[in-house]
Amino acid sequence: MRSKAILVCIAMTMTATAGWTQASSAVSANMAAVEGVWRCDMHGLPAMTLTVTDEGGSLTGAVLFYLHRREPGKAETATPGVPEPLFNPKFDGNTLTFQVSHRRAHPPGSLNDEPVKFALKLDEAGKAEFVNEDEHDPNAPRYFLVKSAY
Repeated sequence: MRSKAILVCIAMTMTATAGWTQASSAVSANMAAVEGVWRCDMHGLPAMTLTVTDEGGSLTGAVLFYLHRREPGKAETATPGVPEPLFNPKFDGNTLTFQVSHRRAHPPGSLNDEPVKFALKLDEAGKAEFVNEDEHDPNAPRYFLVKSAY
């Protein structure tokens, strides 16, 4: 009787482990959809670069925004800001949500700002909409990113 109980426990453990491995590999395959370098251009110039990596099962990354300037009589320019790390990135299979520090955005006025919440909503293979979840203006510009090779 005892050997039957041990065999049942071993079989249950193997089944649970196999289920976890399948679920884990499904999550990893899902994360591959969001991993990579995402870029957005405006007026033929870079506007944003978002990099997302999977470091041992945990998503990490950074976002780089570009400042666009247009001076009278001159061509528009884009200057990169400071890359900011992603805080609390979470991916549900369709949408990556995360926060980014706003402290260095417009100092000194932004030094005490709370992090800004963003979402990257995957649309089709290699395309996504970038949404500022703290922006409540329905007329706010919409940004679309394209996934590129590393």
